[in-house]
Amino acid sequence: MNVKKNMMQKSLASRTRGALLLAATAAGMAMSAPALANKANDTLVYASDSEVENISQYHNNLREGVILAHLIWDTLIYRDPKSGDYKPQLATAWKWESPTALVLDLRQGVQFQNGDKFSADDVVFTFNYVVSNESKAVTRQNTDWIKSAEKLGDYKVRINLKQAFPAALEYLSGPLPIYPGAYFKKVGLEGFSKAPIGTGPYKTTSVTPGQGVTLVKNDNYFKDSPQGQPKIGNIKFVVIPDPETRSAQLMTGAVDWIWRVPADQAESFKSMPKVTVQSGETMRVGFLTIDAPGSSSPNSPMRDLRVRQAINYAINRKGIADNLVRGGSKPIYTACFRTQFGCDAKVAINYEYNPAKAKELLAAAGFPNGFDTDIYAYREREFAEAIIGDLHKVGIRARLHYMKYAALQVEYRNGKTPLTFQAWGSFSMNDTSAFAGVFFKGGSDDITKDPQVRQWLETADSSTDPAVRKVNYSKALESISKQAFMAPLFSYSTFYAYNSQLKFQGYPDELPRFYEASWK
Repeated sequence: MNVKKNMMQKSLASRTRGALLLAATAAGMAMSAPALANKANDTLVYASDSEVENISQYHNNLREGVILAHLIWDTLIYRDPKSGDYKPQLATAWKWESPTALVLDLRQGVQFQNGDKFSADDVVFTFNYVVSNESKAVTRQNTDWIKSAEKLGDYKVRINLKQAFPAALEYLSGPLPIYPGAYFKKVGLEGFSKAPIGTGPYKTTSVTPGQGVTLVKNDNYFKDSPQGQPKIGNIKFVVIPDPETRSAQLMTGAVDWIWRVPADQAESFKSMPKVTVQSGETMRVGFLTIDAPGSSSPNSPMRDLRVRQAINYAINRKGIADNLVRGGSKPIYTACFRTQFGCDAKVAINYEYNPAKAKELLAAAGFPNGFDTDIYAYREREFAEAIIGDLHKVGIRARLHYMKYAALQVEYRNGKTPLTFQAWGSFSMNDTSAFAGVFFKGGSDDITKDPQVRQWLETADSSTDPAVRKVNYSKALESISKQAFMAPLFSYSTFYAYNSQLKFQGYPDELPRFYEASWK
């Protein structure tokens, strides 16, 4: 109760400070803020704290990159966010020729934003390029199931799979956009990241490192797209690292849309007539990775199962979800999100908040007085600090290293981070392979490298029998939980705050679809 009371008192104080700071900052900026956004200019300006290093969808895994990708490029298949149904996008029809061969008919009459005609050559180039070592694609899990693509006609292709992969349609509707082959070959990856070309509803007019990306409506967007036609003329993504500045610029009209608004600020926004607030639980999960192999230190305490379990028991998931994240956030105990196929929450240990048990486990492991360690984080510093506070209470004295995502990723993949606080939205894929597969199937983000877990996941990912898939996912998730290879913590809720003149709808998959947005 004391923990909850302290969190609530801190939350109330933060809310009061936030409201005062927002008002004061907005008042100070009102005289100087340029009229960059709003309905009058038909320009939607949205701001976030994270900058995409490379705008190519295959060469970043930040959520901002996913958002931009769905504006600039199209995928072969479209998944309706309301019904979940797969619909024709750049492909008009598809059929399984065999468990490892998918044949697709392609849409004719579609043009890339530079005037090049879309055809089978572009699909074949895209997939054969991204599966090659030359591409240096960052999230191999998204494409590792593809063996090759071959042209069967100007508007017909076959995708060859390495083995059966029943989630193929889900991936083809998500993180696998189609690139213009001839243009990409001409400019290369570096040139493409500076001047990307797609078939999507918006085309890029500028990419400015450190500042953002500017897009304009694609007036030649194909009329039969299941996404519909874009309605807003211009979209501008701007990088504003400081959350108070983002909020203040929303109030002054320099920015139209922000997200990941802290719960306290969201409450303050609700009383402001020109700002609309929307929230809800998302598929994104916050978690701690734990260096179970002990790569970060020769005598790492993380090698001991009891220490890893103590870390799981030490963290007040419900307190963080209810009092810091809020907006529908819930405690999470599995290495997946509950709506994903194969996510069996019943097999996970329920590591409910139990600091006494955590201390007992630490003492049994030879650490009655706890130990010093390091924790790395790149987002939501206040969440990381709450986790650190819980760890300190049981004697785990964690020092925070707060850094840019790209820098953290290098340290993490090189095995130098005992603990990392991360978040994963599964690229909005409703399949356990998109979460557990990324962190436990042998890829660059798998620091555990457990061969049995990997085998179960590989079987689950490749079987065409749903029952077999479920059984093997359950075995993998149960082992991950019992061995405490990870500490899943909570689902994220997203608070959106935006110009009240804007008509916008958020979705649980955490993908803002600005091509659906319009002015009232």
